[in-house]
Amino acid sequence: MAEEKPAQKKEKAPKGPKGAKPGAPEGAAPAGAPAAAPAAAPAAPAADAKPVELVGGVAKQPTAEDLLKEELGAVKVRKAKGSKNVTSGFANVLASFNNTIVSITDPKGQVIAWSSAGKCNFRGSRKSTAYAAQIVAQDAARNAMSHGLKDVVIRVSGPGLGRDSAIRALQAIGL
Repeated sequence: MAEEKPAQKKEKAPKGPKGAKPGAPEGAAPAGAPAAAPAAAPAAPAADAKPVELVGGVAKQPTAEDLLKEELGAVKVRKAKGSKNVTSGFANVLASFNNTIVSITDPKGQVIAWSSAGKCNFRGSRKSTAYAAQIVAQDAARNAMSHGLKDVVIRVSGPGLGRDSAIRALQAIGL
């Protein structure tokens, strides 16, 4: 194991131009090369090159985390995996005495997103509360908005406590 570590460090060392001596500075030209060619080459990459951190005299390679931070700065809206690009649809709220189910469909009636109190980890008598209905409506709306949904027509059925709070939650989240 101890023999492998020095070999790995040698592989990570930056390589200079061909024909250059290891002790010579990087900007110095090899003995047989003309002096004008190396002077022109560094000028072009210097314009778009980013500052490089040195760790132990060796240029630090960007990590995956560094690369992802740069990409996440440009991304604002996160699209769903199989995005359906639906802008309008229907929100069906079923508020029974024991549960609340919200399903959001496109104008044809195909379900885009759904949620229920049981899916949101409410158990027993807590599934039938108005708070559970609010959380359920928010969960379904977030999933539907990731598919591009912007406005809905709400259909409510059932006598449960979650009727009004589900409607308010859908309105508050921006649908």
